[in-house]
Amino acid sequence: MSPEAVIDIGMQGLIVAAKLAAPLLITALVVGFAISLLQSITQVQEVTLSFVPKAIAVAIALLVCGNWMIAEIVSFTTEMFARIPQLLAG
Repeated sequence: MSPEAVIDIGMQGLIVAAKLAAPLLITALVVGFAISLLQSITQVQEVTLSFVPKAIAVAIALLVCGNWMIAEIVSFTTEMFARIPQLLAG
């Protein structure tokens, strides 16, 4: 297996990981920012107040994007298994 193939597989793995994490992280970021803005406007500085809305929003994002996320990881895994003979021969 050539170093180029290893780098290519690693880069594809990182891209898939970023694509799968992005919806959940962006949702948590947006909800956290909105709660922080609301807290600064109302001057209610309760740390635990932002946890429940973020957890609910991330759960909803996971429900909405879950099917797509599973399809992406299955596609990536199938592609990696299909490349095994090519990697062993090369």
